Amino acid sequence: MPWGRTFQEYVGMFALSEEDLTRPILGCGDDPASFNAELTRRGGTVVSVDPLYAFGADEISRRVDETFDIVMEQIRQNEDEFVWDPIRSVNELGKVRMAAMQDFLSDYPQGRADGRYLRGSAPDLNFADGSFGLALSSHFLFLYSDHLDGKFHIDTISELCRVCGETRIFPLLQLGATPSPHVEPVVEHFRAEGYEVMQVRVPYEFQRGGNQMLKIRKVENGTTRVNSK
Repeated sequence: MPWGRTFQEYVGMFALSEEDLTRPILGCGDDPASFNAELTRRGGTVVSVDPLYAFGADEISRRVDETFDIVMEQIRQNEDEFVWDPIRSVNELGKVRMAAMQDFLSDYPQGRADGRYLRGSAPDLNFADGSFGLALSSHFLFLYSDHLDGKFHIDTISELCRVCGETRIFPLLQLGATPSPHVEPVVEHFRAEGYEVMQVRVPYEFQRGGNQMLKIRKVENGTTRVNSK
C-alpha cells in the first residue's frame, strides 16, 4: 500500500543538517515520498530505490487511489498509537500524505528517466562500493519485524553500508508501536564488525515512542570514515 512522507518529515526523522543534504543520498524503500522531488528542486543529489518503481505513474496513482481509504481507516482504528502534533488529526494527516504523493507523482516520470527512481529490492543493491555519502531507510527496516527476519536486516544494512559512507534507519519500532526485536542484534553485529553504531533521538515523533534512529558508520584506524563522494 503506497504511503508517502514529506521532505520535512525526512529532515526530522533523520535529523538531516544542511550539510547532510549536500551529500549524495540513497533512499532505500522510499515508496511515493516527496523527499526525492523536493531535494532535487533544491539542487541536491538523491537516488531512491524501491520495488514500486517497476510501475508507471498511472499505475502507482491508481494504487494510491485504491488503497488510500483503507490506510486511513487503519489509522483511525489505531489512532492512540500516534502523536497528533504538529499534524493534528487523521483528516489532516490524509491531506499531508496525499500532497506528498501527488508531488512524487508529478516528479516521477522525469525522475525515473533521469535515474533518480530505480526499481530494486533489498537486500541486493546494484551500486558500486561507496557510491553514496548517506543512506536513509524510512519505515521499512525494523517496522516490519514480524515479516522480515534478523538475517534480512543484517544483509540489507550490510549492503547499505557497502554502498554508503553512513546509514540511518528510522524508526526503531515495529508495527503496533512496540520495540523491534531486531535492533539489539543488529547493533551488536555491526559493532563487532567495526562500525560505530548509535541510537540517536530525533526531532520527530508520529508513531508514539518512535523518536529514535539508528546511525551506522564505518570506523577505520581509529577514525570514522564518511564517504561524501
